[in-house]
Amino acid sequence: MKMRQLDFTPFRRSAIGFDRLFDMLEASARQANSENYPPFNLERLAEDRYRITIAVAGFKPEEIDITAQQNLLLVAGKKAGENENNQGNYLHLGIANRSFERRFELADFVRVENANLADGLLTIELLREVPEAMKPKKIQVGSGSEPAAIDHRTAHAA
Repeated sequence: MKMRQLDFTPFRRSAIGFDRLFDMLEASARQANSENYPPFNLERLAEDRYRITIAVAGFKPEEIDITAQQNLLLVAGKKAGENENNQGNYLHLGIANRSFERRFELADFVRVENANLADGLLTIELLREVPEAMKPKKIQVGSGSEPAAIDHRTAHAA
């Protein structure tokens, strides 16, 4: 089954400053059409906490590389000795044992808190930390009395 390519051109013409979002959606659609190995789960644990769980059976911690960049998390696995000719005496080889690369687009202020490998599952904990200056602020409303006069000479001197 072939999926239709998404075209966001009409939206790009009228939405200013959303280029990154449209690029991300188009890249995600392309990736969805590509190979789906290794399988993974995305969980939202709380309003600002997330978990990615990737099935990496047969991989050791030293064979997995996790790189966090601005707005991008790259998880790659490279089997040690993959290039060697390890044919073995398999009658059926159904467990995927090949290298992989998974990319996850991250929102602003999302950082990797930790990563663990246990029982063939790689779990990556993510935390969204919005800087204090970016958080909404409660503005106190005055009582309705006349605002205090501002001495413009003092204001300019400051």
